[in-house]
Amino acid sequence: MGYKNLNDCILDLEKNGQLVRVYEEVDPNLEMAAIHLKIFEKGGPAILFENLKGCKYKAISNLFGTLERSKFMFKDTFEKVQEMVVLRNNPIAAIKRPIKFASTGFAALKALPKKASFSSAGFKEIKITDLPLIKHWPMDGGAFVTLPQVYSEDYDKTGVMNSNLGMYRIQLNGNNYELNKEIGLHYQLHRGIGIHQTKTNKKNLPLKVSVFVGGPPSHSLAAVMPLPEGISELTFAGAIGGRRFRYAYVDGFCVSLDADFVITGEVYPNENKLEGPFGDHLGYYSLAHDFPLLKVHKVYAKENAVWPFTVVGRPPQEDTAFGALIHEISGSAIPNEIPGVKEVHAVDAAGVHPLLLAIGSERYTPYLKNKRPAELLTQANRILGTGQLSLAKYLFITGDDSLEINCHDIRAFFKHVFERIDLTRDLHFQTKTTIDTLDYSGDGINEGSKLVVAAYGDKKRELQNTIPKALLNANFISNSVILMEGVVGLMLNKFTTYDSAKIEIKKLEVYISENINEFNGIVQIVIYDDFTFEPNPQNLNDYVWITYTRSNPSHDTYGVDSFTENKHWACKGPMIIDARKKPHHAPELKVLAETEKSIERFFKKGASLEKWA
Repeated sequence: MGYKNLNDCILDLEKNGQLVRVYEEVDPNLEMAAIHLKIFEKGGPAILFENLKGCKYKAISNLFGTLERSKFMFKDTFEKVQEMVVLRNNPIAAIKRPIKFASTGFAALKALPKKASFSSAGFKEIKITDLPLIKHWPMDGGAFVTLPQVYSEDYDKTGVMNSNLGMYRIQLNGNNYELNKEIGLHYQLHRGIGIHQTKTNKKNLPLKVSVFVGGPPSHSLAAVMPLPEGISELTFAGAIGGRRFRYAYVDGFCVSLDADFVITGEVYPNENKLEGPFGDHLGYYSLAHDFPLLKVHKVYAKENAVWPFTVVGRPPQEDTAFGALIHEISGSAIPNEIPGVKEVHAVDAAGVHPLLLAIGSERYTPYLKNKRPAELLTQANRILGTGQLSLAKYLFITGDDSLEINCHDIRAFFKHVFERIDLTRDLHFQTKTTIDTLDYSGDGINEGSKLVVAAYGDKKRELQNTIPKALLNANFISNSVILMEGVVGLMLNKFTTYDSAKIEIKKLEVYISENINEFNGIVQIVIYDDFTFEPNPQNLNDYVWITYTRSNPSHDTYGVDSFTENKHWACKGPMIIDARKKPHHAPELKVLAETEKSIERFFKKGASLEKWA
């Protein structure tokens, strides 16, 4: 029950037709990533690269490429872990249905980490340059570890049960790193390792860090699982993997004995170096910034080690399936974490943190006939104060008394909100606050604004599904398109400065105000510049990606006949979001034409990937 290591998983996937081997030599510099992207786009299998140029180790990608494959890897434990979540959220369930939950306690015993002998694990000491140095995107600063399990401990409460295991990207070479001696450690806001480093910094001591790569897939899943503070990810790895997490201490560093590779090192106070750029999951590069420097102590690998990696880019990508798996495991936890909130959904197509949808409850004043957001605003504040949900840039929240909508049907959710929104009341801004580190729409790294859109009540309007004639006759508009019911996209000139933008959009506002009768069913107007939208408003991926990744609410939200009343900004006509590219935005991710051409050999007749051409 459960895989002992990554090779066990590989053989099981291959036996069940869910893995393909690539025997031809492949270049870790851009080629491997481009192959992965192409196979993932076609819903293909996991990919085992047998022959890496300049490296003796094998590599595997797309392990978690589909939700079905992810659930297959945890087929023996998935339901038991779901039951554990149910019991944590609703302990009374065990009393009501004792037979159903009888075996859950025994499964939980697998969660306890197990100390064992390091010498029995079969590790050999190697160097960073011996590892598969995979570069994913043309402008990346070097090679990165994209499925790391980064381990650290609380200095005041040492031991594996007080540890943090997170997936924080690691830069192995490039920039000013001293090869084989220094690597980059990139972690963002609301990460457990930050708490650990804060404590050692105060004592002017280095933080010991171990980076595990490979091992059973349960270990990678544990590293991204949003567990409550105080619960060790190692216990989750044991529960979902059906096998206790085995570890040993070597030179004071914790080592995962089932991992394929381990890097140990120390992070010293105030010792940072530039890390990045890196092609990230918003679909843009995260640029080079100072991040902690990990001084390498030792690097270990097993003889038959396999290097797992993924490629992130404009969603959906493999991390989308990760998110879907996490939702299936822990989705029932949200109503218990935030009272009154029935469901939340960080929209993957918008890069996760830029757009969050939520369904809450309105229970404050059931005796009033005039329905309006009240408790929803309390719940919105609670959401924005909860873990990584606090990184949301746009939060749309509504109450659904009839239970007819859900957050994952994005079109139906927006339609419900836009039919009910009162633009003079329902827009609530937070300025000069924190946003996702990877989001460059704001004023600087981690700096930006938020917009809470809280709409509730009776339906106010029929949404329009045709372009207002006035827009077709405006000579300053290059193109117009319906993005969904009630939402129009307008192409204007490329963005230059915010001063110029205010003049351009003021002209648009006045023009719409003069023709306002044509806009009764239009709630939102999105300004864009260099993008061609698919002529299919049922597919909202382009709409949510362009609109919510390329705009900063406080700077880029305008409105027809806008006004400020007692510091509350509002508008009487449609709200306008300027989603054009700004000079401070990060570049988009694009595979080079020459890389596309170079990987054609893998898909030709008789080649390993012929089936996926």
